[in-house]
Parts: sequence; C-alpha cells; structure tokens
Amino acid sequence: MIELARTRPKTRAEQESEVERVYRTIKTWLLEARLPPGDFLSELDLATRCKTSRTPIREAFSRLAQDGWLTRIRRKGYLVTPISIRDIVELYEYRKVLECFVVDKVAQSSSHEQIEELAAIVGLEEDPDAKLPDILTANSKFHLRLAELSANQRVENQLALVLCYVRRLDTICTQNVPGWIGHQEILSALRAHQAETAKLVMARHIDLSRDKMLRLFGA
Repeated sequence: MIELARTRPKTRAEQESEVERVYRTIKTWLLEARLPPGDFLSELDLATRCKTSRTPIREAFSRLAQDGWLTRIRRKGYLVTPISIRDIVELYEYRKVLECFVVDKVAQSSSHEQIEELAAIVGLEEDPDAKLPDILTANSKFHLRLAELSANQRVENQLALVLCYVRRLDTICTQNVPGWIGHQEILSALRAHQAETAKLVMARHIDLSRDKMLRLFGA
C-alpha cells in the first residue's frame, strides 16, 4: 500500500511571505490597470491567478483596502476603488506641495553628479524608441530620485505613494500618452541652483498633468 505524502503546514514566516507576494502581485496589477477601477474582485479568481489559497488573498485585500486601493462593500466583498474628479484634484494638489518642497531643497544642495544622474533619466524618457511602460517607469524614477535627493524620508515616502496613484492614471490613459513637458526646464533650473524658478516650473508641470487628466476623465 502506497502512503501519500502529507503536505507540511506552512510556517508563520512562510505564510507572511506568501501574503507579501500576493499583495505585491495584486498591487502591480492595480498600477497597470489590469484590475480597473470600479471592478469587483473575486477571491477565487485571484487565488487561481496568483496560484495560492483564499487566505493570502483575503489578507492582501485587507491591506490594499487600508492603502486605499480597494473598497470593502458589506456582503459583497471588495471592489477596486473608483477614481473621482475630486480624487484627481486632491492628488495633484498634494503632489504639488510635496514636489515643490523637493525641488526647492534639491536646487540648493544638489551636486553636479546628481544633476547629471537626473539628466540621464530624462534622456530615457525622451528616447524615440522607448515604449510606454519604459517612459512611465523613467518618469516615476525621475520624480522619486528628486525626492531621495531632498534627504527627507517622510516626504520621500509620501511622494512614493502619490506617484503610485499617478502611475495608474497615466496607465489608464495610454491612448493619450501624457506629455512630460517641463522636465528639461526643471533640470535647467536645478543646474543653475535657482530654487524659486525650479518651484515655479515644477508647479506648472504638475498643473499641466492635472489639467490633462481632468480633461480625459471628463471634467
């Protein structure tokens, strides 16, 4: 008689690692708009797609709801939080506060090497052969690197979260690729260590992005 091997129960560390993997996978799908705003999510479907059980899915859903990506509907489950005009306006207002602070700091303290590092990232954005995902990645990298150079961890953390939401908006609007008018101007102001000019250019850059998103979402 053949004795079937029993599956060893997962340790707590393994369970936590599995939840983290599922959380990151679903969050990536949200960022890429593969799970569109307003869609209800099926535990069974996502468990199958993530090749896991329902328990890690539930825990990942709970974390994503705390982050604002999902909304829990009583007796129905979770849906991808819809995007409203107010969401867009508030997001870009907050982003402007953070990024104007960032360029003010960077303009005053950045080195030549750091500015050239930013210039290299802008070069990736402007590559005529670049695909949309590469452009979006370079765009996020430019703004995140600016945040790192501000040497303020709290601002960096907040801006990273804001840019996740911005990345999703950009992805949803792939048929109308947002322009990044202003990066070269931002770079020029930083090179000249002109903090006030850098803030003005950054504010205009963010306002242009906001206005384009509002038009695309029908405002």
